[in-house]
Amino acid sequence: MSEIKIFYKDKEKIKVARTISALKELDKKDIVWIDLLDVSDKTEDTLEGFLKIDIQEDEEMEEIEFSSRYIQTDDSIVANSNFLRPDFETEPVNFIIKNSILVSIRDNELDSFNETFKKLFVNTRNFPSGYHVLVALMETRVEKDADMIEDTTEMITNLSQRITANDHLDEDLLVQIKDLQEKVTIIRQNILDKQRVISNLLKCDFIPEELGPRLSMVIKDINSLFDYTRFGFDRLDYLQDTFLGLVNIEQNRIIKIFTVINIIFLPPTLIGSLYGMNFDFMPELHWQYGYAFALGLMIFSVVIILLIFKLKKWL
Repeated sequence: MSEIKIFYKDKEKIKVARTISALKELDKKDIVWIDLLDVSDKTEDTLEGFLKIDIQEDEEMEEIEFSSRYIQTDDSIVANSNFLRPDFETEPVNFIIKNSILVSIRDNELDSFNETFKKLFVNTRNFPSGYHVLVALMETRVEKDADMIEDTTEMITNLSQRITANDHLDEDLLVQIKDLQEKVTIIRQNILDKQRVISNLLKCDFIPEELGPRLSMVIKDINSLFDYTRFGFDRLDYLQDTFLGLVNIEQNRIIKIFTVINIIFLPPTLIGSLYGMNFDFMPELHWQYGYAFALGLMIFSVVIILLIFKLKKWL
């Protein structure tokens, strides 16, 4: 859904305009944040002319080179960052700050933005400029990342209980471990992306001084999240090793059963083969009880082998 929100100060309140034409009626000094959600090229062109900025194309927003992720000039900041959706898909977002006005460009709805909208109206005084909005967005996104890590940790715990409590192991468990590893990797890449942007904001000369401690706190939160993701990787590696170990034990148990069966039936097979030779001078060949004797000998050999296995504790 295409949508534009222009947040501007009106005395001590923040109001929102939803049409690009509202820019003609507003003073630039009153505008705090312009959020573009899947807008047309015409709308972007109008905004570029109004603020004298250059909005990047989708291909530029998705560039992975560090030089393309953060650009600082004498009067503006351009930062590209990936925001995670609940389905672990990444949503590239382009941020531009010029004249203390934040411009955000994205193609899909994001919970982090919706929550920041609410904060903007509830605590108006905390958002005097676009810099404050950007920091709030980053703080909210890091909180969301922490929630996603907690959810992933819970999934890892549930999976661990399934592996230890379930004697029947199938490939579905291994697939789930792989999926969780990919999710943890995506989260780690996402918070690393935030760390780069925030580290550069800390070095920026025209970031308001009061935002320095908040940015430093976000960096600390990100570092703690790195520890959690590392712990998640370690647990998943342990679960994978445990799963493969249990599979090997199960396979060894099956091979052991087949081995025992083969050994048990080896003597009866040998006896049956001997008496199947049909030699004319075989003593038991014409004996009245020869057949019963041969069957008894087979049963006796099986019992002896089972007793030996029991005494050796191989069964």
